[in-house]
Amino acid sequence: MAADLSQIVKAYDVRGVVPDQWGEELAELFGAAFVQVTGADGIVVGHDMRPSSPGLAGAFARGAAARGADVTLIGLCSTDQLYFASGQLSLPGAMFTASHNPAQYNGIKMCRAGAAPVGQDTGLSEIRTLVEGWSEEGAPEPAAQAGTVSERDTLGDYAEYLKSLVDLSAIRPLKVVVDAGNGMGGHTVPTVFDGLPLELVAMYFELDGTFPNHEANPLDPKNIVDLQARVLAEGADLGLAFDGDADRCFVVDERGEPVSPSAITALVAARELAKTPGGTIIHNLITSSSVPEVVRENGGTPVRTRVGHSFIKEEMAKTGAIFGGEHSAHYYFKDFWNADTGMLAALHVLAALGGQEGPLSELVESYDRYYGSGEINSTVADQAARTAAVKASYEGQDGITMDELDGLTVTGPDWWFNLRASNTEPLLRLNVESDDPVTTQWITEHVLGMVRATG
Repeated sequence: MAADLSQIVKAYDVRGVVPDQWGEELAELFGAAFVQVTGADGIVVGHDMRPSSPGLAGAFARGAAARGADVTLIGLCSTDQLYFASGQLSLPGAMFTASHNPAQYNGIKMCRAGAAPVGQDTGLSEIRTLVEGWSEEGAPEPAAQAGTVSERDTLGDYAEYLKSLVDLSAIRPLKVVVDAGNGMGGHTVPTVFDGLPLELVAMYFELDGTFPNHEANPLDPKNIVDLQARVLAEGADLGLAFDGDADRCFVVDERGEPVSPSAITALVAARELAKTPGGTIIHNLITSSSVPEVVRENGGTPVRTRVGHSFIKEEMAKTGAIFGGEHSAHYYFKDFWNADTGMLAALHVLAALGGQEGPLSELVESYDRYYGSGEINSTVADQAARTAAVKASYEGQDGITMDELDGLTVTGPDWWFNLRASNTEPLLRLNVESDDPVTTQWITEHVLGMVRATG
């Protein structure tokens, strides 16, 4: 019987527990399938610091080379460093990481040449079908001529490329605390920051895929507590936290307060629009209203999309957008092959802060105008029925508009909320924002009352 890979092949990547759900044997088949689906005669492969990553990456490379593709191994890298290599070398790429998942997980993020995403509708389902078939019938016949496997160090080139996109030459000296969470930021930050007028205070830079200090997921408030305390203790200008594969970056101001990813999106958007006047900026529908406002104030065109990187990248390609941001601290740049890079966003924050005299909290004030609830998850038996109940309660009311671009968005005179279903769990996710904290709390409680109603 063919293997059923539905548990590990997700919407955008491969992810599962090693060795229980997958291992090197399947990784080799994924390498062969990747070459077949992309038609590539060369690919680039990188991996994070998880104990299983080097073995999985090596197996994938063997499978790809057996199908005739030349494989360039770039070794330890962040996900955005793999995207850089894919873009710079014009090769499809595969990154072995499970991002912020616990240590026993691993996965593969794949892209076509130029870092174009491979997701369910762009090749991932064909790759899955091939691997399922081959795991039953045995691997495909090797190509008449096997590809080569070589190694290449891209870290220095990656760092130089990022620094060519943001002018940091004239910034004032800054003290910055970086929490790498034992993830790939510990590998990339020292090289990227080298030569800049920064005093770096390093936290958890030792690469350790067992995450001994805390989960490498800075979106969860408990994982930035250490960083917040250290910023205050050091009297630092700011703090940065990276996730496990260092493609997301979270910012803390000089008071140890988290800066919302929406405020960072607005700040970077304003800077990108200064470089490219009149440009288009993409934001997902649960980023703050301050994002499209700032974009318009700076002469740009905001475009609202569904949540998820494949939608953002698709819209960026379609509109020629110069930048895109998500509430989850993913930041996408046209200058970076439309791919996401937290490191480039961090450099923009450093350039903006270092280019003026005030503290970060003051700098971001103008970009952070509203009161948000944050994302609140509710476990429900019937997502559709609960959403319909909420919709019915607001339908037909004066001054209220609705849309269903991604879940249900209801907009009032000075507030909005979005309620959307999780694709993977029986959850409804609620985000609320308004002009004042009392309204935000009231709307939140009102909607949750309906979502969580029993009977």
